[in-house]
Amino acid sequence: MRKKVIAGNWKMNNDLNGTVSLISELKKGVTELTKAEVIVCPPFTSLETAQTLLKDSIIKFGAQNMYFEESGAFTGEISPSMLKSVGCEYVVLGHSERRTIFGETDQIINKKIKAAVKHGLKPIFCIGETLEEREKGITFEICERQIRFGLEGLTEAELSDLIIAYEPVWAIGTGKTATNEQAQEVHAFIRGLVSKLLSETFAQKLVIQYGGSVKPENAKELLAQTDIDGALVGGACLKADSFLKIIESV
Repeated sequence: MRKKVIAGNWKMNNDLNGTVSLISELKKGVTELTKAEVIVCPPFTSLETAQTLLKDSIIKFGAQNMYFEESGAFTGEISPSMLKSVGCEYVVLGHSERRTIFGETDQIINKKIKAAVKHGLKPIFCIGETLEEREKGITFEICERQIRFGLEGLTEAELSDLIIAYEPVWAIGTGKTATNEQAQEVHAFIRGLVSKLLSETFAQKLVIQYGGSVKPENAKELLAQTDIDGALVGGACLKADSFLKIIESV
């Protein structure tokens, strides 16, 4: 049985006061987990505060992005070792907002995944198609390209802690959600593709999350699908009560 993994991507939200408030509320609600792992991904400025607050908690935390170089003249960037130094366990890579707004390519994301695993960070690797690509009927083609290039040159051993998050771009922050059937279909395709690229054994152990307007009202049905192993939550993770309800739906 694959354990469900619920991760909250705060995006560019919450200053230090907001971080303290939200994590404090989550800690009260998440006291014992047997069927789910919970991760929060605050902005860089809140990571050290998150580490302090979560020191004795079962809630894990990670970053929303990182650069692939160790150090150097890369103004404004954060390295893998910097994330490790503040206690990060996870890092979100390849999010559609990084791809579309900041122009990250599959090749850049591949470099980031390689850097993450080299430093012992667990990648939450995001993939997904735009509305135009779905309407053209090339969802599988887009997801396959992103996975093939994103994982190129990496072994099963290096990817042992990998999480893939399928996030249809047209469902992120729009209020639209893929139907249970649409989401399951793509998740099953991803698992089948990974079994070909790596192995069936690896694919069956791989956690594949769904992301895209996940909320308390739809979480239970989405998480009940055979190949959906959790959720990468956006807006609904910014309020403790809604995030806790998604966790409880597991």
